[in-house]
Amino acid sequence: MILPGKHLSEDRCLLGVGAVLLPMLEEPKTVSGLWEAYRDQNGVSFDWFILSLDLLFAVGAITFNKGLIARKLA
Repeated sequence: MILPGKHLSEDRCLLGVGAVLLPMLEEPKTVSGLWEAYRDQNGVSFDWFILSLDLLFAVGAITFNKGLIARKLA
């Protein structure tokens, strides 16, 4: 689920989805704005999208402030 495996490809695992989402956050976006941009390019469900955001937040890669998701700079 988090990592790709025998029955789950790279573009469908949470880490793979997160890897696509991070570059899309050049500037802060709302959840719905990020979803609209991501949905047009990929066929992943909204649930999987939200779980990927949860993973990115848990590892400290993104922040959520005043309704906007932003990439956390090192």
